[in-house]
Amino acid sequence: MDLLTQGVLGAALAQAGSKQTETRLACGIGFAAGLLADADALIRSANDSLLTIEYHRHFTHSIFFIPFGAMIAALILWPLLRKRISFKRLYVFSLLGYSFSGFIDACTSYGTHLFWPLFDERISFNLISIVDPIFTIPLIVAVVLAYRWRKAKLALFGLMFCALYLSVGYVQKQRATTEVQQLAMQRGHTLNQLLVKPTFANILVWRSVYESGGRLYVDAFRMGWHGKVYTGDSIPKYDIDRDNPNLDKDSVLYDDMQRFDFFSDGYLAKHPERENVLADIRYSIQPNGLLPLWVIEFDPNQPQQHVEFKANRDLASRNRQRFFSMLKGEALVK
Repeated sequence: MDLLTQGVLGAALAQAGSKQTETRLACGIGFAAGLLADADALIRSANDSLLTIEYHRHFTHSIFFIPFGAMIAALILWPLLRKRISFKRLYVFSLLGYSFSGFIDACTSYGTHLFWPLFDERISFNLISIVDPIFTIPLIVAVVLAYRWRKAKLALFGLMFCALYLSVGYVQKQRATTEVQQLAMQRGHTLNQLLVKPTFANILVWRSVYESGGRLYVDAFRMGWHGKVYTGDSIPKYDIDRDNPNLDKDSVLYDDMQRFDFFSDGYLAKHPERENVLADIRYSIQPNGLLPLWVIEFDPNQPQQHVEFKANRDLASRNRQRFFSMLKGEALVK
């Protein structure tokens, strides 16, 4: 999730475990501890732009790192709070604030190394967008009221709402998955790989990407009372070895392509409009579109040079209009 949600969730968890006299202090401790897990985003390299996406949501988000992350948070805060709280209580609130950082990120589609070092795979439950105000705003209200009135129970109500919202997200995902499977069956496709994920800031419109016959098919589904399909396009799935028969497997370029393929969970394709650019097809500006959010650009004549990771967050007016039309269940204007 976004940093604000991470911090507020940590604050609510710490408040829920506090006494009336501790509610306000627990709020600040939990907020700070909730943010600490995302410190892995600071791991970066000037020469290797893929390093950031590899280590963001990595070991600091593992369930096995929670006690250590909480200890780090407590040690950082101890010099500031030693006169107001015992270290034991400080650690308890830090532990509560830190405890769900990895889990809530795993509920998004980005993926989290939730069980590192036992497993190196990214876990993605795909229940909620990385940013979702319907999830975050009620939680903020609950935390603020709990802080103002010193009532931990109010923070607990906020957490209960979050659990309910994630449950609704799960139901929506299952409904969207059923729609994808039916659409693929109508097309005569066999699903070899399937991803269903919520689109930006909502759990109403869902994006699907599936692989069949060596192609990636992208569609969108509005899951209101009745499902509405917004069919998209398809694109050949990129195979690093097949599409680069002369590329040295010991080269930096080959290794970077493999790293990006692992990050994109195999949903890799050539950019539909640009040469020497590979795209992560999981994410796009449009729910049923192919123009990617994340890409790597490379020079095939410089195989020992790192690729350049780039993000495109430019949402043009026409794309915004089409997105809102999907949210409202309207027909798209071509």
